[in-house]
Amino acid sequence: MHMNNISGKDLLAIGYQQGKMLGLALEVLEKHYQGAEHEAVLTLMKDLLERPEAFLDHEILEDLATKMIEDAKEIENTIFLNNTSREFAVYGSEYIAAGAVAQMQTAMKLPVTVAGALMPDAHQGYGLPIGGVLAAKNAVIPYGVGVDIGCRMALSIFDITEENFLLNRDTYKRELIAHTRFGAGHGYHGKDRTDHAILDRNEFNLTQFIKALKDKAYSQLGTSGGGNHFVEWGIIEFAEDDQPLNIPKGKYLALLSHSGSRGMGATIAGYYTRLAKELCKLPREAANLAYLDMNSEAGQEYWLAMNLAGDYASACHEVIHDKLAKAIGGTLLAKVENHHNFAWKETWNGEEVIVHRKGATPAGKGVMGIIPGSMTAPGFLVRGKGEETAINSASHGAGRQMSRTAAMQHITRQEMQAMLQANGVTLIGAGLDEAPMAYKDINVVMEAQKDLVDIVAKFSPKMVRMADDGSKED
Repeated sequence: MHMNNISGKDLLAIGYQQGKMLGLALEVLEKHYQGAEHEAVLTLMKDLLERPEAFLDHEILEDLATKMIEDAKEIENTIFLNNTSREFAVYGSEYIAAGAVAQMQTAMKLPVTVAGALMPDAHQGYGLPIGGVLAAKNAVIPYGVGVDIGCRMALSIFDITEENFLLNRDTYKRELIAHTRFGAGHGYHGKDRTDHAILDRNEFNLTQFIKALKDKAYSQLGTSGGGNHFVEWGIIEFAEDDQPLNIPKGKYLALLSHSGSRGMGATIAGYYTRLAKELCKLPREAANLAYLDMNSEAGQEYWLAMNLAGDYASACHEVIHDKLAKAIGGTLLAKVENHHNFAWKETWNGEEVIVHRKGATPAGKGVMGIIPGSMTAPGFLVRGKGEETAINSASHGAGRQMSRTAAMQHITRQEMQAMLQANGVTLIGAGLDEAPMAYKDINVVMEAQKDLVDIVAKFSPKMVRMADDGSKED
């Protein structure tokens, strides 16, 4: 009788694959079949591999057979990517790191992908890169929208002169501090809370999960998140008359804010991303691109929750701008608002698609938007050109050239202060992770997308408020 221990090579030879199941099989053999006849055990293991259901009552191999059946079902339910990536437009490719391009290439292999584009401020994120635009057929990707659902820019332009601002900086600083609140978990309580029609929306009764978020939403209404979120005073300059906005050439005081749907949006994003991953089994490299079918209950639920979070984000900006407008007086000449981190139903090449803009600005023909730089670099009021190869999109800012960790390791507080002073900017709060040097040159980014947007006016930050510690959203 030929007695010998069976090796992994032996199991591979009869059809086992490298991986978890091979290791489990070897563990069982070592524990229960030491010294057994070699050929008989190999025959048994081959039979197990080919017909695991026949071993569900086997005294020793039952557990292994069960795991084999479960593993086979998981593989069977896996949604495979296309072998090749669809082509996609890249703007400012020389400024975009390879990691972001690789993420976009993976997204372009999804079976639901119709088209894609990468904006010049793009950098690596989770699932879809930040600065990535993806059009999908009848599917929505929670991580293609992002964690901060409906994050947006809002700009209010007043009939107040630059001179008035410069002469009354202390007043503007006092009001900015008094009427803004920042950072993860921060909110208002009791009589300080603001009522708003958004809180009466039926979608808050959509599910028990959404309903449970209403109190947090009420508390954080009119507040801003951490990280790169801000509220700032600045001077906006129109080099020529702008007829659509009815604003004559000149310089005006403006209020610019950037924030999203706070804790409510983050919680919705987390919940539906987990659900998508359970329902949509993608290969490991694409796991964060798990999508929900728009015809499914989960897909419809997420769509309604996403839109609620987006409208809530808009309400937060409305509260902040209304408070500060009332505090400073003056007449509001115009208000422009746009959001990113969202998904829209749009028509592309004659078919309805779901367009995800994760850190990208809608730039359809004639559509207004705001593209900020950094706390010392200018931002731009723009009008979209409706470029189809960009899926009617543009960048949502300058984009990071340093990770938060790298910025904190390589930029000193003194360097940051020197740059603020050189640009005449007063900063309230913010960590080194948001230092201007951590961002790409906004002028280079704008040049890379001159085919996507026209510049209407230039906004120069003068007084910036951010979260005290640079904290991220809760």
